[in-house]
Amino acid sequence: MAGHIPPEFIDQLLVRTDIVDVIGSRLQLRKAGREFQSRCPFHEEKTPSFSVSPDKQFYHCFGCGAHGTAIGFLMEYDHLPFREAVEELAERAGLEIPSDGDPTQAVADHGPLYRLLEEVAAYYRQQLRDHPEAQRAIAYLKGRGLTGEIAARFGLGYAPARGNPVLTQFGRDDAARARLQTVGLVSEQDGRRYDKFRDRVLFPIRDRRGRVIGFGGRLLGEGKPKYLNSPETPIFHKGRELYGLHEAQRANRKLDALIVVEGYLDVIALAQFGISNAVATLGTATTPEHLNQLLKLAPDIVFCFDGDRAGRAAAWKALETALPLATGHQAIRFLFLSEGDDPDTLVRREGAEGFRSRLERAQPLSDFLFEHLSASMDTTTMDGRARFASQLQPYIDRLPPGVYRDLLVKRLADFTGTPLQSARPAAARAQTGRGRAARFSQPARPSLVAQAIALLLDRPDLAPQALDLNDDWRRSSQRGIEVLAQLLDLLSQSPDLSKARLLERWREHPHFDYLQRLSVDPFLRDMNAEGAGAELTGAIERLSTEVREHEWRQPLNKRSPSEWTEEERARLAQRDWSMRELD
Repeated sequence: MAGHIPPEFIDQLLVRTDIVDVIGSRLQLRKAGREFQSRCPFHEEKTPSFSVSPDKQFYHCFGCGAHGTAIGFLMEYDHLPFREAVEELAERAGLEIPSDGDPTQAVADHGPLYRLLEEVAAYYRQQLRDHPEAQRAIAYLKGRGLTGEIAARFGLGYAPARGNPVLTQFGRDDAARARLQTVGLVSEQDGRRYDKFRDRVLFPIRDRRGRVIGFGGRLLGEGKPKYLNSPETPIFHKGRELYGLHEAQRANRKLDALIVVEGYLDVIALAQFGISNAVATLGTATTPEHLNQLLKLAPDIVFCFDGDRAGRAAAWKALETALPLATGHQAIRFLFLSEGDDPDTLVRREGAEGFRSRLERAQPLSDFLFEHLSASMDTTTMDGRARFASQLQPYIDRLPPGVYRDLLVKRLADFTGTPLQSARPAAARAQTGRGRAARFSQPARPSLVAQAIALLLDRPDLAPQALDLNDDWRRSSQRGIEVLAQLLDLLSQSPDLSKARLLERWREHPHFDYLQRLSVDPFLRDMNAEGAGAELTGAIERLSTEVREHEWRQPLNKRSPSEWTEEERARLAQRDWSMRELD
């Protein structure tokens, strides 16, 4: 995988990272014996059940089950991808992330690009304060009703109309000029370089970590385009980023909803009125990456569009993008404003309460879906209902299998007057059956292999006890035996691995999530050191016994019972009795 981070670096990073410091910088921790406690940030609770272990470098909530390493905490709490979480910890520890030695998988160092954009953003802010022609920009912002405080919060700036000040100030040599061009601050035509942004109010675009990754500019004078965004660059991808997301997360530790609007000024105007949970796409339609981010961050997503044809077309594209992700666990709704209105003008006219009242009445995805498709049909006739059902069915089929899709199938059946079974997609019927079977087949307690794996993940220091035992268990064909063998082999070579470092070694394993859950399985609770060691050796000895028993019985299974000798019968009876004793 391009940009792969060597596991040895992850080990070194976790050794240099104190999970108590990382979590303590975000939560108020208090000492509780050898561990630290806090109220869990991932669910509502009155009594602290969130525990941080400095020994294991691991956190675990006994209420909701959230758990992981310092890397996992940043991924969950700050909503960062794995690589960005590693980068954040590496910056704290003063480490540079290496590549894994494969030249085809080298990791680009974008630090100089981020630093350049921060410096230019500061320059644009200074121009808004000091440049003689900035009064036009200030007059424009005041005319839009913005205060100095909100402009400062979003870091607004001004790009002068004349000259090439950014190129002159930040492009002193060839390498610097190349960086300016790489991040889209300078354009080139006929061999001549010039500032991309001129005579514009500048809106810095930040990623989720608050780093400037690009700019949007609103033209003050005549000309086109009125709005101009930075181009795609190595650190700026329009289909992934959302304007205002960083500011929304800073203003709201817990986001109950996110409002998706169409422009920078909509986001800023809503924030000025205390509605600080709005974001905007960057001149693109809503992408699956946008939706995935939004659904991870908030239980309620509201798309707010103009009520004209263009606004409804944009909303329909958003709905089509959302269908494969719509499980019903989170609300996806649509708010259409009157023609000529946008969030900026509406919130200034009706105030925050008026806007929130409209949000409460936003249309659920299912209502918009039914309404949009039925608008051009006469569903009072049998033929019209049949046509409507045939057009709606492909959209329902794109929904994930589950209760939400089943409810829409039932709604379609009620609407058309057809039996539920005929309206239900075959795939959904099959999936429901599989899901029901899976629910009844889940074991209440982990298998012996899973118990041994869980104990080693939670207590790597127990590995020497297991390594001293007979290894007949390695010949077992039980599921997970290879993972158990790899765990013990790894711990025999690296006996000092902590729980956190050991788990991170398995992050790219296809069953990492299961292994991480297994490491905090309820059967591990309240187990002292001696009890855990006895459980581990007992599980492995039982696995070895089962292997030997299976191998001894195999020859007997190939012969008729009438061919067994008296000695074999007595030995078999004795083994059956011994196995019952073990049970």
